[in-house]
Amino acid sequence: MFKMIEFKQFFNFNSGQRKGIFGLFMIIISLQLVYVFIDFSTPETLNNDKRWLSLQPQIDSLKAENHKYTNKIYPFNPNFITDFKGYKLGMTTTEIDRLLAYRKTNKYVNSAKEFQEVTKVSDELLHKISPYFKFPDWVNDRKSNNYNDYSNYTNNKYPAKEKIIVKDINQATKDDLMKISGIGDAISDRILNEKTKFGGFVSMLQMNDIYGLSPEVIEKINENFKIFVQPNIKKLDINNADLNELKQFPYFGNGLAKKIIIYRSMNGDFKDTKNLTNVKDFPADKIQIIALYLKL
Repeated sequence: MFKMIEFKQFFNFNSGQRKGIFGLFMIIISLQLVYVFIDFSTPETLNNDKRWLSLQPQIDSLKAENHKYTNKIYPFNPNFITDFKGYKLGMTTTEIDRLLAYRKTNKYVNSAKEFQEVTKVSDELLHKISPYFKFPDWVNDRKSNNYNDYSNYTNNKYPAKEKIIVKDINQATKDDLMKISGIGDAISDRILNEKTKFGGFVSMLQMNDIYGLSPEVIEKINENFKIFVQPNIKKLDINNADLNELKQFPYFGNGLAKKIIIYRSMNGDFKDTKNLTNVKDFPADKIQIIALYLKL
């Protein structure tokens, strides 16, 4: 009994002691909460930094290799710079627009100095690209001061301009197309691929759908080529073609092909081409061209 009384005396605390014990408990609980909710592990960013540093020699090596490959510039006539060509050369859109506007007045630049006066390109860019400027030989030999009018120069060494012989666009070869100023190797292939895809062109308006052809080049194409005879193409049976056949037609695609089948199943066969325009998202602006490829 004496021992029990003596043991209880250890738990007899006055008011100040109880407050101290309570405060100690609160500190312990706070430390536990800090330990649970705060991440004391090494930040991932430090680990990432270490990884990047370890890869730095490889990165530097790749950069050094890339410097060996630069876009090769071939000699070109600056009068016929296209938007894409100008972009690759480092010209701004404003500088390219100045040149195109100048050319629309039927004038030509005949020297690097005139090119800079028209386009307002920087001295640095001019110094970079002007060594590749290629003007006609007679421009370099000219004695006349009227540099902007090419037609004023006469020289017996050069024959008069040949009369344009208009050809059927569907009979045109790669060489025929590349005779047109502004059509190079890539664009000529693109035109021929487009013809193959359709089985033949049915309208010269289809030139407007070929990527990379500027309005000026399209105008020259129309001067040199026409469609004299409609090509013998296999027409698409719009009322019986399945989804796969419809989506392969260049003007349709998968989405429009599905809408055509849905419309056909709900409304019956198409009676004429006008019915096609009732299909949602149908390219009505090309209906006259599309109709020539369809069998109704």
